[in-house]
Amino acid sequence: MTTGGAPGGADLPGPTDAELLRAHVEGDPLAFNELVRRHRDRLWAVALRTIGDREEAADAVQDALLSAHRAAARFRGDSQVTTWLHRIVVNACLDRIRRRQAHPTVPLPDGSHADKGGTGPEPAAPAHDHDTALVVRAALAELPPEQRAALVLVDVQGYAVVEAAQILGVAEGTIKSRCARGRARMAVALKHLRTGVDPEPARDRDHSGNQAGEERVSTGSSSAAGPHPGPGDRGEQP
Repeated sequence: MTTGGAPGGADLPGPTDAELLRAHVEGDPLAFNELVRRHRDRLWAVALRTIGDREEAADAVQDALLSAHRAAARFRGDSQVTTWLHRIVVNACLDRIRRRQAHPTVPLPDGSHADKGGTGPEPAAPAHDHDTALVVRAALAELPPEQRAALVLVDVQGYAVVEAAQILGVAEGTIKSRCARGRARMAVALKHLRTGVDPEPARDRDHSGNQAGEERVSTGSSSAAGPHPGPGDRGEQP
């Protein structure tokens, strides 16, 4: 969205994310759609990598955007709008992961369902790396949800640690700890890719008993100004 009138025919920048969100709150029927258009691909990628299932990811993004649409008036502006949106999407993903753990199903090997197509572009490996990508995705899915979310943001999506901390509403040291622990678990799970030896059966989670990550990141934007460990983070060290 741009506005004309600049010297030499150059377009001026369009409204910022914050301006679009404010316009939505004030009743502009198109503002939220433009905000979604700007960020939907990255939100979708985060959801897909966090959940590992196209249909579940699409539903999580839809739920999150509906929540953001309704909660826009409560956004206080002390974090970036994109941080706020990502936080809501991650919360929706973690909710679905916990529900899925309570009522497990058996997805197809590619993490999709046969009867429905996905929504949005899926981050995909080249065809010759497809089998390896499936193995990596399966190993990622075995991580505790909070470690998986941190790895997706930092290692897959390329967010800086400080940005991931803002999105998840925790301290930077907690993000570093989760990433380190997640990478260590992934290294063990993927060791056979280097050695050619089939992996041993997966053991139950980590030694601390951390399984489902019983936490939910705050959707209040104030957490971005000073992220702090949540209830499930007290035992983690940078």
